[in-house]
Amino acid sequence: MRTQLRAGILFPPCLPCSHLARNAICRIQTNGERVIDLLDRRAVRVLTTVLVFAAVLAFIYVAHKTLILFLFALLFAYLLEPVVSRLAGWMRNSRGLAILIVYVLLFVAVTIAGALIGPRIFSEGQKLGQQLPDLYDKVASGNIAFTLGSRHGWSAETSQRLKTLLVSHQDEIVSAISSAGTRTAAMLTNIGWIIIIPILGAFLLKDKRDLRLSLQNIVGEPRKREFFGQLITDVDAMLSQFVRAQLLLAIISGLVYTAALSVLQVPYAYILGAVGGLLEFVPLVGPAIAAVGIVGVCFGTPNFHHTLWVVVFLGVWRLLQDYVISPRLLGGKVELHPLLTIFGVLAGGEVAGVLGIYLSVPVMATIRILFIHWHRYRASAELASDTAPVLVEK
Repeated sequence: MRTQLRAGILFPPCLPCSHLARNAICRIQTNGERVIDLLDRRAVRVLTTVLVFAAVLAFIYVAHKTLILFLFALLFAYLLEPVVSRLAGWMRNSRGLAILIVYVLLFVAVTIAGALIGPRIFSEGQKLGQQLPDLYDKVASGNIAFTLGSRHGWSAETSQRLKTLLVSHQDEIVSAISSAGTRTAAMLTNIGWIIIIPILGAFLLKDKRDLRLSLQNIVGEPRKREFFGQLITDVDAMLSQFVRAQLLLAIISGLVYTAALSVLQVPYAYILGAVGGLLEFVPLVGPAIAAVGIVGVCFGTPNFHHTLWVVVFLGVWRLLQDYVISPRLLGGKVELHPLLTIFGVLAGGEVAGVLGIYLSVPVMATIRILFIHWHRYRASAELASDTAPVLVEK
């Protein structure tokens, strides 16, 4: 049987090429004039989608630091958007002047807050930092077991068992402490972002509507443009609600931590409360680190006998946050199953460390919204094709 090969070029259907070029799929023609498609249109579309997706992932991997910077600027803009919009309405839609006023007020508020509680936090942080090397040596050597045993009335056998446990896991403990220090130092290297993020946020606040229209106009077909506009609207509502809820939760947590630890006479209550509030921005992992740090300070403090009450407070506050405060603040905008949240946190930590953990929840929520809208779009497209009128030739 003689076989003849027709050569063709593969063109993805999204490119502005001719109908003939799009149909130039590689075919094999036999002597019986039977044509066999080696690659149909659907396969070409799938292949094109895979290649585009791989290219996007490669770009994200190469430019992930810059993308994270712009993403934080976007979240910062979402935080100030309600205030800017309301103030601009009072000033005849002068968003530039409204942004300037909001930035000045924000700077004044941060300066006043720093002047009021900054010295206390700095002093407690300095004292805690001076005690950390000694605490590190005691934990690494296991001698902290005897210190805790004598302080809390443990038997010599119990103290020895705890020391044996610490010594047997010495490498893991030292590695975890070193890793935490390395990540903290890496975050401090990005301290310049504190200046860059507000600058980028100002541009995003000023040109938000124009940027949205530009994104929608990329899509030419009206039906797809409507789908894209609804997608942007839902993602915009979710991100704005998430950022404001996270900020309010961090402020509330910081105040509650500071007040409760001060009442229980926990040392370094101000620095622990401030750090606990900041760690609320990191899903799951942040509150756990804050709780471990607070309990660790309680155990390491001489003549402190309220550790049990501190543990009870942390447990009750965690339950209030998860089941009362967070659902009310988020308002149902971020509807993620706990398993998806845990997966996103772990995956984000592997990809981008602490920043990836923080961004995991909004990214997972965005993917969920995209999936829901895409499913609705496909369903409506199939319904439209089924109900389309059929022309019958007479």
